[in-house]
Amino acid sequence: MSQVLDSPKAPARPADGATPAARTARRKALLHWIAVHSLGVAAALFFVLPFVFVLFTSLMSDQQALTRDLTPNTWEWGNYVRVFETPGFLTWWRNTLLYAGLGTVLTVVSSIPVAYALAKFRFRGRNLSLILVISMMMLPPQVVIIPMYLFWAKQLDLSGTLWPLIIPMAFGDAFSIFLLRQFLLTIPNEYLDAARVDGCGELRTLVRIVLPMAKPGIAAVALFQFFAAWNDYFGPQIYASENPDAWTLSYALESFKGAHHTDWNLTMAATVLVMAPVILVFFFAQKAFVEGVTLTGVKG
Repeated sequence: MSQVLDSPKAPARPADGATPAARTARRKALLHWIAVHSLGVAAALFFVLPFVFVLFTSLMSDQQALTRDLTPNTWEWGNYVRVFETPGFLTWWRNTLLYAGLGTVLTVVSSIPVAYALAKFRFRGRNLSLILVISMMMLPPQVVIIPMYLFWAKQLDLSGTLWPLIIPMAFGDAFSIFLLRQFLLTIPNEYLDAARVDGCGELRTLVRIVLPMAKPGIAAVALFQFFAAWNDYFGPQIYASENPDAWTLSYALESFKGAHHTDWNLTMAATVLVMAPVILVFFFAQKAFVEGVTLTGVKG
């Protein structure tokens, strides 16, 4: 009996049932989670706060926009109405939609067959063709702008319009071809061979087999092209600057800012209206965009 009473007692377990080592590990994991997410929140704020500043300024009155206030005293939603009532703004909006929308469709439609041929066909000069495509990606547009302008303006008399920017998109884009080619390499050739055995020609194989499987890559290319055309300033400045009826939003925004250089609320409202479509398109298509960009580097 005395031996039983004198035997050392087992250490009492904590109320939560966890050992000190487990609590330490859990505490370290919590601190690691807080540190990682704090960096993520800080990075998000770094990118988001400028947009918040632009949005808040666009909703201020004329007098408050020139002060140091960060938030509106009164929410002036009528600023956006005043921007739309600016002469020519709806025309600039329509021109931008035409340029970005039609240009994106033409680029995707013309780039897919070329990318398909470079990815799945075996022919003499294929590697040389790919090198030429990559070389065109490295060629700055400013290098060829003079002969191109002389051709479109002097030979075809299309200066003062957006057609010199839209028509070339019907002949493919080097970056789009390369990106689609990289994505199409991830599609197993067995699917294409099975379609050919069943009697499908190359065009039908492309339409019925390849395109459904290449939707993420096509979405990525379409978004890249849409963003590039929507934000393009250099092209409209070269070809359409002489005709205000052919301006796009990116180029017209500079003129709008010059006309309203003291009305920062209206300038910021116009900026929000220019950015909003791009943000909305990316928000709804980000899943396909990220998937398409991620899968393009699987094979080389």
